[in-house]
Amino acid sequence: MGTLFLVATPIGNLEDISGRALRTLREVPLIAAEDTRLTRKLLTHFDIHTPLESYFEHNKLSRLEHILERLNAGDVALVSDAGTPGLNDPGYELVKAAVQAGHRVSPIPGPASPIAALVSSGLPADAFLYLGYLPRKRSERQAALMRVADLPYTLIYLETPHRLPEALKDLHEVLGDRQASVARELTKLHEEVWRGTLGEARQHFKAPRGEFVLVIHGLPSEQPGRWTQKRLRGMVSKRLAGGETLTEVAAALSTESGWPRRDIYKLGAAKEAQR
Repeated sequence: MGTLFLVATPIGNLEDISGRALRTLREVPLIAAEDTRLTRKLLTHFDIHTPLESYFEHNKLSRLEHILERLNAGDVALVSDAGTPGLNDPGYELVKAAVQAGHRVSPIPGPASPIAALVSSGLPADAFLYLGYLPRKRSERQAALMRVADLPYTLIYLETPHRLPEALKDLHEVLGDRQASVARELTKLHEEVWRGTLGEARQHFKAPRGEFVLVIHGLPSEQPGRWTQKRLRGMVSKRLAGGETLTEVAAALSTESGWPRRDIYKLGAAKEAQR
């Protein structure tokens, strides 16, 4: 039975590919690629002539059995458009199927934009959550952020340039003005690793270009100046009594009080239920 090799490829700078990755791509009978056009350019650059087959989100079901059949006959290398296969692509489904079929799965480590952004951010890297792309719809995006607002772990997201301004707006409003890093075009000519607060990021990235990785500080265990719960409860009650909606109260007090918007909303909802 063959081995499925997960081969990490450059995210920009071609010099980042490893010698082991190149040897593997030369020796396997088949390379399954997310985009054969992009991978062919990489192979041409390194004078590699291994046959290619596409395996991507929209053909994964029809190609899965075929690739498993090829694994029965010999080794297969899986590559993504850039970086480590299996992260934000259908590679994990092939890995799962290969494991269930009894094949060996071997990673060939290398470039990964989430890790590159994390270690260059200056934010804690001992415990983190990689969460892929934020949802497209604002309501779903805010709900997703509310679910992690109280967690102490550094958060990592991917984002596209046309959605970045709205994503930064929601990150700022839901999580508060936390420390963050925005990495753009990592390893490429116009690489930028910007550091500051989420509020500052909204001002800086008004017309963004390139592909982005967002790294955001988790909720600190101790926040200087954070209100006591008693004070917060009193202010929530006062503002609700003054006619403000619960959404308005949570948004207004999140930055001032040092409490996450989600917690303020819960306190307010409990107050309203008691009326």
